[in-house]
Amino acid sequence: MRTAEIIRNTKETQIRVALNLDGTGKQSIDTGVPFLDHMLDQIARHGLIDLDIKATGDLYIDDHHTVEDVGITIGQALAKALGDKAGIRRYGHSYVPLDEALSRVVIDLSGRPGLIFEVPYTRARVGNFDVDLSREFFQGLVNHAWMTLHIDNLRGINAHHQCETVFKAFGRALRMAVEPDPRQAGAIPSTKGVL
Repeated sequence: MRTAEIIRNTKETQIRVALNLDGTGKQSIDTGVPFLDHMLDQIARHGLIDLDIKATGDLYIDDHHTVEDVGITIGQALAKALGDKAGIRRYGHSYVPLDEALSRVVIDLSGRPGLIFEVPYTRARVGNFDVDLSREFFQGLVNHAWMTLHIDNLRGINAHHQCETVFKAFGRALRMAVEPDPRQAGAIPSTKGVL
């Protein structure tokens, strides 16, 4: 089983992430940021990744440190669970609609962190959640999972729908990228021989 557990403690946050890349989408998520919990549930369910996340942070300041550090910790757990990445598909992509909104996410588990994030949110907040923090989440994840990630919201009017399609599409693209490829027979999917 491709599993990992990471504990990250700083002066701002205390986070534990356990994941199973070969799961069924089971989740237990408590970050103290309800909308983030809802979005992480999308990753688990649509990525068929079991996620167990517990985070406490300095929410009396704002949600920024908690959201970013959860992204960092998930990225670290992904990198650990993937190991040398032998036998995986490496690339993943997904288009996900939700009513009027449509997002596209494309992943390369390249070993090179890079994020393109083109999400023109129609409003700044969904409930109490600052939608700018969704980019901070993915930046932290990308930097520590060593992946290239392109996220594009192609259309949308409702900011909740825009954000939810991004997280759902990420889950489905990640599911594809980490999937074992029987034709790879344990080989590293790169001409370099390493990712």
